[in-house]
Amino acid sequence: MKNLFLWGLLALTFLASAQTQLTPEPNTAKTKGIVLYNQYKTVTATPFLTVAAEAGDYEAQYYLAETLRKNNRHMTPEAQKWYEAAANQGDFYAMIQLGRSDDDMCKVMENCPDTKKKPIEWLNQAQRLAKPKAEQGDSEAMFIMYQLTIDQDWLEKSANAGHAIAQYWMAIGEQEGSGVFLLPWKRSESIAKWLKASSEGGYPKAMMAYVAVLYKEGDMDGVRHWLEEAAKTGEQNAVSTYGAYLTHTPDRVGYPLDLVKGYGLISLLKELDGGGSAQVYLEEKLPEIAAKMTPEQITEADEFTKKWKATHPPLSFFPDKLSR
Repeated sequence: MKNLFLWGLLALTFLASAQTQLTPEPNTAKTKGIVLYNQYKTVTATPFLTVAAEAGDYEAQYYLAETLRKNNRHMTPEAQKWYEAAANQGDFYAMIQLGRSDDDMCKVMENCPDTKKKPIEWLNQAQRLAKPKAEQGDSEAMFIMYQLTIDQDWLEKSANAGHAIAQYWMAIGEQEGSGVFLLPWKRSESIAKWLKASSEGGYPKAMMAYVAVLYKEGDMDGVRHWLEEAAKTGEQNAVSTYGAYLTHTPDRVGYPLDLVKGYGLISLLKELDGGGSAQVYLEEKLPEIAAKMTPEQITEADEFTKKWKATHPPLSFFPDKLSR
């Protein structure tokens, strides 16, 4: 698979200045913090991200600001401090979030923190820095320009330049009615094209959306392939669905019965106790599968779970980096 990336753990961000090289301790803390953030454990993630943020890492500073804002449900002085620290190192995502503070709950509460720059100034700075890169063909800069301007042309240019997330959003937009297609099946073909490209670029959300398209088309070989590929990225819905289908609870896509692997995959959901409905699903699904298994098979499944965790990325909800 070309251009495979783990979106939740690695995000392409532009720097106006050189990024601080972390020593092992803050680097480990940063990785742990982002994993927890992507599992909706924002409170638990905060101390880990703080270690790396204080060491000067712009990405940790951005995610720390995100956790602080989300934990408080509005922009706070501490969150703004870390957004500004990241923005001052050239992080476009931080600039955009600072620019969005006019729409933040703090505005309604009339307690937005003081800042040296107005929100519009941050947005203007981001556009001033991103536009030259976009005009030179940088797909990530094109995607940033789309976020700044909501100009569909920038999204399409980014998608055509190979940006996997832009490709995904092109597909979603067309599913919701954007674009002009004289023939209905041309729209369907275009959606499938973008989702396939994004999946090949390694974006887990696109893989799951593409699985749905392939299932509707009756392409079970494609469904089995892309569902497994999505599970390998740690996408939590893919892991749970793959595990359920392997155990035939239910059998919808024709995987050979594999109770050990399926039970082991479902067991991975135990670590997702920070949000979502994973725990409810786990409590219902594991006993259903276990009823088909011997004690020896359950022991074997537990060993499978340990090996999977050692060789695959952590589970993730893959939240959008520019979340509200």
